[in-house]
Formats: sequence, C-alpha cells, structure tokens
Amino acid sequence: MADKPRRPDLAAMLAPLLRELIAAEEPVLAAHNLSMWGYVVLVALDGSSVRTQAALAAAIGADKTRIIRDLDQLQQRGLIERTPDPDDRRVRLLAITDAGRALKNAVQAEIQRGEERWLGELSADERRTFLSVLGRLGRRHV
Repeated sequence: MADKPRRPDLAAMLAPLLRELIAAEEPVLAAHNLSMWGYVVLVALDGSSVRTQAALAAAIGADKTRIIRDLDQLQQRGLIERTPDPDDRRVRLLAITDAGRALKNAVQAEIQRGEERWLGELSADERRTFLSVLGRLGRRHV
C-alpha cells in the first residue's frame, strides 16, 4: 500500500490563490487601459537588462510573436520605445519610457495595496518569510 502524501501538491495550493490574485488585478489593469501582458512587459522592461523582443519574450515566458500587438499598443501610447539595433536592423531594442514607468508604478502600487487582503493574514515574520521564499523560488526558474 502506497504512503499517503503529506501535503497537497504546490500547484493545488497555489492555483486558488493565483486565480484570486489575477481576478483582483484585472479591474486595476482595465482602469488603466492595460492588458495583463502589457503590464508584464512594463514590469520586465523596468529595471532589467532585457533589450530585445526575443529576450523580453524569453524573460516573460511568451512567444515573441504573441507580444507584438501588446508592444504596438504600448508604443502607440508612448509607454515604451522600440528602436532599430544598430548592429542588426531586423532587431528592435526595447526601452520603457518615463510615462511607461510612471504607469507601471501606479498600477503596481494599486495591485500591491489590494494584495494586503491576503498578506494581511500573515504576521510580519510570516510575511517576510513568505515573500522571501516566493521571490527565491520565482527567480530560480527564470
């Protein structure tokens, strides 16, 4: 007879929380006329060394052709810049603009205020540990 698992699988524990977090983010993003992928792009471009569309796609786990529409929209709104790479004219270099950074910061602050619904259930020590471990596990697979 097989031993009974001692805890639920990580996905089983995280999936309900992730669904709630995404549902809580959607109205914030909609209020700022920003798609989830658009927000992910702004976060990835802010303070990182990601410079090309291919590198960005790899960093966020998206197909590089999948994000073209989002990049077009972000560029039209003046939130990112795409310039030809002087070494390869087929490649576009990406950069977040000041307006893009301001929007990303505003959206992120609003989202994180909403996250207090969940984080507020933790003690200060639990919160520190949870955020530290989650960050470490997330960076491990990037």
